[in-house]
Amino acid sequence: MSFDLYRDIAKPILGGFGITAKRLRRKKVTVRYPEEKREQYQRTRWRHFLVRYDSGLEKCIGCSLCAGACPARCIYVEAAENTDQERYSPGERYAKRYEINMLRCIFCGYCQEACPTGAIVLRQNFELADYQRADFIYTKERLLEKYPGEADECYKRIPTIRE
Repeated sequence: MSFDLYRDIAKPILGGFGITAKRLRRKKVTVRYPEEKREQYQRTRWRHFLVRYDSGLEKCIGCSLCAGACPARCIYVEAAENTDQERYSPGERYAKRYEINMLRCIFCGYCQEACPTGAIVLRQNFELADYQRADFIYTKERLLEKYPGEADECYKRIPTIRE
């Protein structure tokens, strides 16, 4: 009986204390956020962007493959036809309405992989906190690059709708 008590209770507790003692002896690393930002892994995926061609036209053609690939069902795409007077993308169609519910997004990157034109990309901007639920619905205006190449730049805080 006493052997079972040692094996089943005392040994795991002492092992846990041993792990804690090893961790306490290590050098502590403190990052003074937001002045200093920690280096992220190369494949980190956080903030979504809709990118543009160098000509300024949107890459998104409104095919909704990203919405179909999303396991969380957080993407909504409404397509419309391009006209000669109003041309938003080089194809026949464009995304008239593009929304991502960031509260449901699991940042898996399937939307990026499914996109045939490479229109949606996930970048390392991880500052996604907000105060209102409505601000977590990212609309096309908030997702779309202001100019070609903005998504590849070092990240900066994106203002919310209310700011």
